[in-house]
Amino acid sequence: MALIVDIKKKLGNFCLDVHFKAENEVLGLLGPSGCGKSMTLKCIAGIAAPDEGQIILDGNVLFDSEKKINLSPQKRHVGLLFQNYALFPNMNVYQNIRTGLWRDKRSRRDTDMAVKKIMEKLYISDLEKHMPSQLSGGQQQRVALARILVSDPRILMLDEPFASLDAYLRWEVETQLARILKDYKKTVLFVSHDKDEVYRLCPRVCAMTRGYASEPQNAAEMFEHPSTLSQALLSGCKNISKARPLSGHSLIAEEWGICLETARQVPKDLTAVGIHGKYLKPSYAETDLNRIPCQLTRKASDSMYDKYQLIPSGVLQGQGKLLCMDVIKDTWDPGSFFEPPESFITFNEENLMFFTH
Repeated sequence: MALIVDIKKKLGNFCLDVHFKAENEVLGLLGPSGCGKSMTLKCIAGIAAPDEGQIILDGNVLFDSEKKINLSPQKRHVGLLFQNYALFPNMNVYQNIRTGLWRDKRSRRDTDMAVKKIMEKLYISDLEKHMPSQLSGGQQQRVALARILVSDPRILMLDEPFASLDAYLRWEVETQLARILKDYKKTVLFVSHDKDEVYRLCPRVCAMTRGYASEPQNAAEMFEHPSTLSQALLSGCKNISKARPLSGHSLIAEEWGICLETARQVPKDLTAVGIHGKYLKPSYAETDLNRIPCQLTRKASDSMYDKYQLIPSGVLQGQGKLLCMDVIKDTWDPGSFFEPPESFITFNEENLMFFTH
């Protein structure tokens, strides 16, 4: 199922401008809250109408502003899983799933078979008589997903499916969902603000910022080598500085207070540079290139990295940006490295990212 979305919509001062194509894949829409991810899904589902553009699914026009086509949600045959799952509290699991076939004209026997088949596929057959209030968050999600899948929608859209779950349950449900998506042979749109979720579940991703969606691209490539500043921020890169070129192979990173030399040609329209924390490293030799003098302000750790937060020494107090050096735990003993007056860090030049917009 090929989905083509080319739409614009204005809401007050907010402008949605989205263009992408997805076909038989899990495509992530990654962006912060309020960037237009959920509105994009609502426009595809027919819950909201764009101001202009087209939405085409498998050659069928769902929306076309010029041709005055705007199919109702019931005629679009798309499945949208809301954040809150929207289960009917007065119906048990079986009844909730059966509502996904309310427009279907199949016999009662065929309806019963379809409902039981999808319950079996999602491992919720033993919950058939349970009410929503008796279910865990993960079980509620599977019931809501079963209600959508039982009608065999043309595409599946998931809007922040793990937002209401705690950390442990989120991981358990994500594992279950990954299995389901692997077997699902149609297009899936997966909306999230969590880069790690998108990286694990979506081979390709659109980065969304302030209503604009980038062209879909390989998720691993975008996270490792973001092409724009907004993509770098979404990828989790913490080390970004305003920058301007000095010559063909040198630049000044203004918020790090240092001139950097590069083997690559520096873009004439350079506006910022960035580097992932894992590529920063201690510098012990004065002959190292691109040494950044700094002072340690804080050390924090997560399950994988020791994170050294450093303030560059070359900027006035309060005007620089912290640098974060990520070191795999138990692989480096700083010893006296951070003792006053200052320490130096460096990086391999090829890992420095240039941004022009």
